[in-house]
Amino acid sequence: MVWFVAVWVLMSYFLQTARTPDRLELSYTDFLSHLEEDRVAEITIREDRITGTFRDPVSPEPESEVETPAEPREHTRFVTVIPSFGDPDLLGSLREKGVTVRAESSASPWYVALLVSFLPWVLLIGIFVYMSRKARERMGGMMGGQNPFSFGKSKARLYERSESKTTFEDVAGLANAKRELTEVVEFLKEPKRFRSLGAELPNGILLVGPPGTGKTLMARAVAGEAGVPFLSISGSEFIEMFVGVGASRVRDMFQKAKKEAPSIVFIDEVDSIGRVRGTGLGGGHDEREQTLNQILAEMDGFEPHESVVVLAATNRPDVLDPALIRPGRFDRRVAVEMPQRDARREILEIHTRGVPLAEGVDLDALAARTVGFSGADLKNLANEASLLAARKKKEVVDAEDFAEAVDKIRMGVEREDLLNEEERRIVAYHEAGHALVARLLPGTDPVEKVTIVPRGRSLGLTEQVPEEDRHNLKRSYLQNRLAVLLGGRVAELLVFEELTSGAENDLENATELARRMICRWGMSEKLGAVSYRQGEHHPFLGRELAQAKDFSEHTARLIDEEVHRTVQEMEDKAEDLLRSQRDKLDLLARALLEQESLSRDELDRLLGEGG
Repeated sequence: MVWFVAVWVLMSYFLQTARTPDRLELSYTDFLSHLEEDRVAEITIREDRITGTFRDPVSPEPESEVETPAEPREHTRFVTVIPSFGDPDLLGSLREKGVTVRAESSASPWYVALLVSFLPWVLLIGIFVYMSRKARERMGGMMGGQNPFSFGKSKARLYERSESKTTFEDVAGLANAKRELTEVVEFLKEPKRFRSLGAELPNGILLVGPPGTGKTLMARAVAGEAGVPFLSISGSEFIEMFVGVGASRVRDMFQKAKKEAPSIVFIDEVDSIGRVRGTGLGGGHDEREQTLNQILAEMDGFEPHESVVVLAATNRPDVLDPALIRPGRFDRRVAVEMPQRDARREILEIHTRGVPLAEGVDLDALAARTVGFSGADLKNLANEASLLAARKKKEVVDAEDFAEAVDKIRMGVEREDLLNEEERRIVAYHEAGHALVARLLPGTDPVEKVTIVPRGRSLGLTEQVPEEDRHNLKRSYLQNRLAVLLGGRVAELLVFEELTSGAENDLENATELARRMICRWGMSEKLGAVSYRQGEHHPFLGRELAQAKDFSEHTARLIDEEVHRTVQEMEDKAEDLLRSQRDKLDLLARALLEQESLSRDELDRLLGEGG
């Protein structure tokens, strides 16, 4: 800012001095003529430049006879230049005519000289400061901070006691997880009561569960219930391009937690730094492994009087280093599972508190239809329904908006490009095959909806909703599930006597399910009650290559034969059903071609309660 002002002042001065007032520019000869005629009153001499005033206003003569200005302009001041050879008689002529003579020094004022002397330095300093600031901003972006000298500090966000307002009431379901964590809350509130009995606070608690189940929310609820400071950080924020930065941030974070004790440290996505050591290319000097080593050392260094609990969340507990999850570090493992039906209803109630619901909205039915939805999915469902209602300019959100939101989340956005008549007919029989097999086989999940409206990558959908959440799957249920998956392909072959590519996803799911039945669940008489690991996804390529195969090539061939046999038997079963019920298959396909979507009640009216 200083250098900008300096430049502005200097330019203003030069413009001021360079600016010529309304003066008549005279040749030296004309000046002498005016002096001879006693028209000059006073002059000022500065180097070779003479400026002065006339005794009376003077009009300039036209340069040619043709030029006749309309309004001659009169001047009272003039300016001229002394010739380089000088005029020794000029001073005598001026005295003779009584002209007042003044002289000005050619030296600039002191402040101008000072400004001109220091201006280059001011400009250089200003440019240096500007470039330094830009370099600091770029370095701060790489190092995660504004100040390049503070990149070793922890980036954990500290929430004070008054800021942690989330409690267990804000977390729907997860009764078992709350019960486990309530003990930690009580210990943080009343540590003396537990220590009098010789109990020690768990150093670490690992929250394990699928994405979106509320692990972070549960950690904040623990801090809110206990009323203690809460430090939150993601595991990836420890790692930088500079070796040793992660370990430095770990030390700084635990120092802050100890100063705020009793307190809670929450590390989200801990698997990003807590993976098994010895698998990276950098060996023991790898930055990630150094950060993990520092975490292990800090967790071992807790004193009994330091009430600091480390909560960590991950959806990949299988890749964590054994030293991290041993007793004394992460003492407990709390499972944060997908919400069941009652929990889904409670979650929907929480996320629809500020949503104006229509009278026909049934959260129980909505919870039953959203099997497999996590807490984050349910929150997204409520938001999508509200957006759809707002798009339609409704004042309340009704059941139709929620149903459309469920379809959008499950299948994607409805596609504008419509199928031609031949493709629509193929898709209608395909989905009719799925739905009819599901209706005819006993013990299958009820068909909630059948549609041939293209959504996302799917050309149609047969939606089955279980009447209750299943935790233990029977062999007969799984076999019937295979038959339902293959029903669409069988229907196409039965009606059109030709196969299409529309069954790609069905075949993938059916093959994967059959392989799990045989390799993991021992549902094959030929292979017996033995588990064969196949298709394990390891976090590191090195481990995957080094892992020994736990079955022979002969067994692998038997597995392939059993998978093929299982899938083929269920396909034959679906074909027998559809051949015997060809009239119902045609009836269902015609209804889909006319209405495009059929609900559970409409299927009951078409096929009857038992078919």
